Amino acid sequence: MAWRQLVLTSCLSAAVLLSTENRQRLWADELRREHHEEQRNESENFAEEQNDEQEERSREAIKQWRQWHYDGLYPSYLYNCHHI
Repeated sequence: MAWRQLVLTSCLSAAVLLSTENRQRLWADELRREHHEEQRNESENFAEEQNDEQEERSREAIKQWRQWHYDGLYPSYLYNCHHI
């Protein structure tokens, strides 16, 4: 009878230990997942800001080029520019 109790308690303690290890592993996986998600979001935000800045520089350069090369025969580019 005593050996049955010993086996039962050892099985229960092993189950608790495995349960604790699984919870720690799940917690570590969740932290890792959150960290990677934050890194990905930061990278995406940086890339989006870089693209926006590049588009703005291109738009300004095109606008300046059109103003410089305006020949006066047609209404100016700024006159035809539709502001949203």
